[in-house]
Amino acid sequence: MSNQTAVNNVPTIDVSPLIAGATHAHYQTTVEQLASAAHQVGFAQLVGHNLQEKHLQLLEMTKRFFALPMEEKMKAYIGNSNNHRGYVPFGEEVMASGIPDTKEAFDLSLDLPANHPSVTAGAHLLGPNQWPQLEGFKEAVMAYYDAVFALGKNIFRAFAIGLGQDPELFLRYVTTPPSQLRLIHYPHNEAAVDRPGIGEHTDYECFTLLKPTAPGLEIFNTAGEWVPVPYNPDALVLNIGDLLQLWTNGYYVATSHRVRKVKEERYAFPLFFTVDYFTEVKPLEAFTKPGDAPVAGVVSGEHLRAQTMQSFQYMLKRLKNGEATLPDGALPYYSLGREASTL
Repeated sequence: MSNQTAVNNVPTIDVSPLIAGATHAHYQTTVEQLASAAHQVGFAQLVGHNLQEKHLQLLEMTKRFFALPMEEKMKAYIGNSNNHRGYVPFGEEVMASGIPDTKEAFDLSLDLPANHPSVTAGAHLLGPNQWPQLEGFKEAVMAYYDAVFALGKNIFRAFAIGLGQDPELFLRYVTTPPSQLRLIHYPHNEAAVDRPGIGEHTDYECFTLLKPTAPGLEIFNTAGEWVPVPYNPDALVLNIGDLLQLWTNGYYVATSHRVRKVKEERYAFPLFFTVDYFTEVKPLEAFTKPGDAPVAGVVSGEHLRAQTMQSFQYMLKRLKNGEATLPDGALPYYSLGREASTL
């Protein structure tokens, strides 16, 4: 990581060649741009993704859901789920700052029946979604999920090629992953100028594809500064997560980020792309040198579950009451990422 710099700009990359496939004339150039952004910044803005129509449908249904009375939303409360799916009310989630976030959310993933083999094998974060009684909501949400997940597979392949590795290096571990889509609502709030809308953190998974509807996102650069990410209404924001940083021994970097000074109403739709639950993630041999101190690996789903259990109120209550325990070898909350390494 010695050639990383104090980057103040997040690059914009046209990913249409990745969607077109390896025969596209600009495929390799796009791969190189993506790999450079993952190494230097940990962030990029992606255009040419063709998700606009499905995003508009998703946004309309999301607004309808969050406009429901609280008692209706709480019928799908995430604490009623055994696999972390459903409505997240204000104050439910606490990030590294220790201050509850000023947002509400709806969390979902692959909609699998309880008797699916991946669920019965003990993958705690897999299973059925909770759905509100809102006509058209499930259909619009899953249509967007499927489309952005397909884009994520193209990006994951490009990440492997950008490392000079087999294109299927990572995708061979993507069959039924607990890749989560969050529908997030930050309401209009004048008081939010002096507190986070969502606190500083790195994402726990491999990478994130975020569609926001307003500014507010900031990243923590190598100079130790919080830098705003300019809002581009046509772009998806890509950022590297903990697992891809670990897999590449820090070559692809998970940069801490936060949402600040949220006065206007804002919606955000991050897909947290990850690998199958029981995938062991540790530094690739190509990114280790003789004499390097050994770096402990993690089981991807257990890492995600451990971090989640330490940041949601309903999970923390279960831990306190002895109703749940952290996975063996669980890392402390917020122990990876660029900012965490400076604390």
